[in-house]
Amino acid sequence: QVQFVESGGGLVQSGGSLRLSCATSGNIFSIYIMSWYRQAPGKQRELVASITTSGSTNYADSVKGRFTISRDNAKNTVYLQMNSLKPEDTAVYYCNARRPLPPQVYWGQGIQVTVSS
Repeated sequence: QVQFVESGGGLVQSGGSLRLSCATSGNIFSIYIMSWYRQAPGKQRELVASITTSGSTNYADSVKGRFTISRDNAKNTVYLQMNSLKPEDTAVYYCNARRPLPPQVYWGQGIQVTVSS
C-alpha cells in the first residue's frame, strides 16, 4: 500500500511563501516521477511541477520563476517551494507519483493552499 504524507499548506498573504512536502514510501520514490498538481474550485486539476528520478524538472508557465520542486531521495520526500504567491495560486495541491512503464499513478489526499489578497 502506497501512502503519502503531505504537509505545509495553509493560509498566506499575497507575496508570501510556503513549502509543501510529500513523503512517501521508498519503494516507489526511487523509480517514480514525482509531481505536484493543483485544483482550484470550479477548475480542472493541472500540473504545477514535476521532477524525474534524475532531477530534471518541469513547470507550468504560471509558476515558472516562483516555484521550485525538489526531491530528497534519502528522505523519500518531494518538496514544492512556493514564493511570491498570488491569490490565483489558491487551490488544493496534490502530490503525484507516476511510473511511465508499466503505467501506474498514485495520488496524495491533497492539501489546501489559500493566498489572500
